[in-house]
Formats: sequence, C-alpha cells, structure tokens
Amino acid sequence: MALQGNLRDFSVTEILQLLGSQKKTGCLIVESGGHEAVVYVADGRVISTRPPGLLKDDPLLGFLRRVRRLSDEQVLGLSTIQQESRRDLEDLLINGRYLEPDDLNALVERQILDTLMTIMRWPDGTYRFDPNQRWETMPVLRLSMDGLLIEIARRADEEKRYAKIFRDPHMLLSVRELPDPDQSLSEEETELLGLVDGRRTVGEIVAASPLTAFEAHDTINRMLEAGWIEFAGRRQGAAPPPPPAEIEVRGRRRAVPSALLRELVVGACIALAILALRFGAHFIEPAAARIGSSDVFAATTLRDLRFALELYRRDRGLYPTSLSDLVDDRWIGADQAHLAGYIIEYRPLRGGQDYQLALVPDR
Repeated sequence: MALQGNLRDFSVTEILQLLGSQKKTGCLIVESGGHEAVVYVADGRVISTRPPGLLKDDPLLGFLRRVRRLSDEQVLGLSTIQQESRRDLEDLLINGRYLEPDDLNALVERQILDTLMTIMRWPDGTYRFDPNQRWETMPVLRLSMDGLLIEIARRADEEKRYAKIFRDPHMLLSVRELPDPDQSLSEEETELLGLVDGRRTVGEIVAASPLTAFEAHDTINRMLEAGWIEFAGRRQGAAPPPPPAEIEVRGRRRAVPSALLRELVVGACIALAILALRFGAHFIEPAAARIGSSDVFAATTLRDLRFALELYRRDRGLYPTSLSDLVDDRWIGADQAHLAGYIIEYRPLRGGQDYQLALVPDR
C-alpha cells in the first residue's frame, strides 16, 4: 500500500505507530522546510535515523561531534577512509576502534532519540514510506517502536516543564550540598557537576556539556531536585528573557524551549555561613569568620577550596596532607592555593578524616 502524505494530516508519531504495528521494513522519508530526515525500520523496529555510508551532514557524525566523542581530526580521518572504502560510518567506528561496540550502541540510541525528537517538532511537511529502500548492512541495534514512542512522549512532556524551569538561560548555578560519598553518580551527573561553579549560567553549562540540550536540562533538573545544586542569582547585565514564543503544532499551541570541577561558586557570605552550619565548624575558623562581608572574592576562594577538598576525599578516602596535593592532582590551579592579602592556613586532622581551613589577613 502507498504510504505518503502531509504531516498536517498524520503526525510522525502516528506514522511510526502504523509502521510498528504492521511490522514494516523499509525507509520513512520526512521533509520539512528544506530539511530531510530518514527513519529506517526492520520488522517494525527502528534501526537507524541516518543514510548509509557517510554524508557530510550525517546525523550520527554530527551527534558524536556535539557530545565530544569525535574530534575534528578524527572526523577528517573517517571521511578519508570512507571515500576509499565506501564502508558505512558505524562499521568504520567499530573496526577503526574509535568506539567500543557497547559505547556505539548507547550513542546510536541517543542519536536516534535526538533525531526523532527533532522530526516531531516539525509543524508541517511531507512524508513517504519506501519499502524497497532498506538498510543493507547489519544494524548495531533494533529499537522497539513502542519503547521509543513512550520515551519520546516522556521527553516531550519534560521539555514543556523544563521550558519554564530554565526559561532564563542567564541564571547562575552553584553547588548547594555535595552528594553523599556513597551516592552513585551517573556519567551525566558527574560531567555537569564539574561545570557548576557559581560563575557559569545555565546556558553556558548546557553549551559546554557533552550532552544534548534535553539531556543537559534533564540532568540539571535531577540535581536541583536532589538538592546538590541551586540557582545562585542571575548574571548582571544580561538581557531579560523574552516571553516564550509559541508555534502552532497540529492545531495546538506549544511553547518553544529556550538553550572535573576545578573552580567554584561566587557567593555571598550568608551562603558561606549557612554552609558552615550545615557541614560543621571545621569549615570556617574564627579568623576566617572575620573576613568582611564585602570581600566576596575571599569567601569564594574558601568555598572553592572546601569543595576541592571534599572531591579529593571522595576520590582518595582522606583529606590531603597539604593544599599542594590538590594542585598536583589538578583539583585546583596553582593560583588558587594563594590569595593576595591573606595567608591560607590548612591542617589535616584525625589522620586525614577532618581538617581545619582558615584565611588569616596578611598584615
């Protein structure tokens, strides 16, 4: 049967449901606004959302660059090899040992979800299904249509919520409370926790992370709900966020969403005092408490050092014998172990189970 038409009559979700329920094999081609996307299916399962071979705008190649899994030099090497061998990108990635098979499987699944989310945002366009256009090589995975559509529906709902939570990309994020040392962090949480320093905005963290925008917002939201991080004000001088734009999508109105730790948060001394009460008196000695409330840079340095000390303990089991250990292991830069106008006093206690840290005015 012929399967083609307009996206205003049938959505991509409805088309994929039909292909899945009828266990179709072939290629769905979707076009909108000069853009084209393909979805290859085999027996009703999604196996790829990219053309075979290696085109310049290959979705998987672009995704791997965006999530920092391929460098420009590696992309050039892959393109050269592909022109000579005519082999598919996935084959080159495995046999060229650019990625391990399990890593590639996970990355391809992420890319498929990301591509499908993009297609489903297209408000209009055309589609056609070609049963004779098939994926010729062995696919790296076969994804259940029902499972994919359920996950996409979840992401669509979460995107609406994140559009409100992260409406202002100029909001600063800082660490509120470190996860428990026994807490198992996901790879995404570890990546983003290392970017939260009180100086970067939500938009900057999303842009710097090796994640898609949805994955980054999803991870930031989890850490906010866990109480590990918090909003710490707004970057001064940044333009206020405009009212959320809306587009018509199949008769419904939808809001358009807006866009290891080495240094840490610019904060006020009140935040410093709260942290001291939360974690114990060993964080701030009386001399440190005498730092003027206007000396935000000194307070920031203290909090930076405390967080680096906590990360060191999580990694090594004990606090370091001296601050130079933090520098040697690159938890902080050499300049962060010194502060003009102050002497930084650090002393491990109880065999490295505790410590004292203070800033003493250098007079």
